[in-house]
Amino acid sequence: ALRLSYLRSGGHDPAVLDQLVHLQLEATALEKGTAGLGRGRGTVTPQPAPEAPLAVPAEPPGTGTHGLDAALLAVELENRRLEDELLALKVRRERRADAGSRAAQRHTEELAQLQAEVGLLRCHAEQARPWLHPRVLPSPIASPLLP
Repeated sequence: ALRLSYLRSGGHDPAVLDQLVHLQLEATALEKGTAGLGRGRGTVTPQPAPEAPLAVPAEPPGTGTHGLDAALLAVELENRRLEDELLALKVRRERRADAGSRAAQRHTEELAQLQAEVGLLRCHAEQARPWLHPRVLPSPIASPLLP
């Protein structure tokens, strides 16, 4: 939930995403470790927290599900990390597309305004110099934009 909230609010820093995946791995390992402690002998001795990520306690010999569970968890976490990365890339692409379309629209509006000003200036110039024939003025470079 924290990772999704981070991505939806615009976060896309790979270091932060990796850290969130690491924290989720640790939390899952702690949950499995706590659940596994009650299955052993009658007493449990507290152990200091190791520096490295916690390993899930081993299943009794012959079950073989522990290795599959750990592998499945690792694949699922990697899948979620990749999905988060894809979501971040999509968000960035949409933001760039929106910014590009806004810039293009702004440039089109500025061009239309400049062409309108040129038309007004040309009209004022023709009125100020009635003795010049219209053919003396240079022909327009581009045709005026349609509204």
